[in-house]
Amino acid sequence: MAEPRLTHAVFFELKNDDPASVQALVDGCYEFLAPHDGIVFFAAGPRHKDYQRDVNDLDFDVALTIVFEDTAAQDAYQVTEPHMEFIETYQDNWEGVRVFDSLTPARQ
Repeated sequence: MAEPRLTHAVFFELKNDDPASVQALVDGCYEFLAPHDGIVFFAAGPRHKDYQRDVNDLDFDVALTIVFEDTAAQDAYQVTEPHMEFIETYQDNWEGVRVFDSLTPARQ
């Protein structure tokens, strides 16, 4: 069996959560974070504000999900210049950031 993939889920709560600021962060995710070696799945988008069930956590504005080939690929991504530039560019508007990393079996 192949080494498990690492799923990196990040939830951003913004200080200024107007539609333009939310879209700017989503666009920044695609510009700075998507084009990295070792990514097998990438998605970023705003919270679905019209979809509110009792079990939904509503304390975020933008969700980012990246599945990496393995833990080593995620470790390499963390220190890349584009990742650091993304943080520098957008962190002033972050009220909070929650990160969840989990292992996902690689299915062949």
